[in-house]
Amino acid sequence: MLEPAPGPSLFVANHGFGGVFDLNVLAARSAYVRIGDPRRAVVLTHHMAWAMGLGPLLAKMGAEPATGENALAALARGEHVLVFPGGDVDAFKSWGERNRIIFDGRTGFARLAIQAGVPIVPVVTSGAGESLICLSDGRALARLLRLDKALRLKRLPITLSLPWGLTVGIAGLFPYIPLPTKVRTTVLPAMGPEGGESPGEFADRVRRVMQDEMDRQTANRVLLLG
Repeated sequence: MLEPAPGPSLFVANHGFGGVFDLNVLAARSAYVRIGDPRRAVVLTHHMAWAMGLGPLLAKMGAEPATGENALAALARGEHVLVFPGGDVDAFKSWGERNRIIFDGRTGFARLAIQAGVPIVPVVTSGAGESLICLSDGRALARLLRLDKALRLKRLPITLSLPWGLTVGIAGLFPYIPLPTKVRTTVLPAMGPEGGESPGEFADRVRRVMQDEMDRQTANRVLLLG
């Protein structure tokens, strides 16, 4: 288990499935607790949680709207920040992509770490994508309904889950009963930008390191057993 960092860090994690109710959020927080760092960790959360009226409840558990300003303020206070850069694109992956880490070209987290002068600590979790069956990420449907404009959502997944059955967009936005699955989390060593590396290059290197760990975790994975 890694030792607590001497200063604040930006913890960068991948989604499993879902937003507010993603098992990976719980797994990442559990891993942070095991590190034994007493400092508060702010969890940057998609604004959809506030649109659904869940903001005040989540705020009691350390969540704040996912903005650069909130992240910089927390780091300046000496607190850690946990971010899921892939957002809904990573959260609502189809079954076939469940073991992929998708940041969709987003580099803001790397730029934030460089600006704040803090290291990035990657957190990789596998297994949560098997807690239900996502038949389609629903990108075309989300585009048709213009959800990217109305709710900043680029995906509207079509899923089979308990107790909802076959639904569009319900699972992941509301709680569902997960299928039996073994969830595994690894906290990787801290990373910083290399000499002359741009935020985009740094972000891609972090994603590749995380994907390598995901591949290692899932190389011999067996459904239900892990």
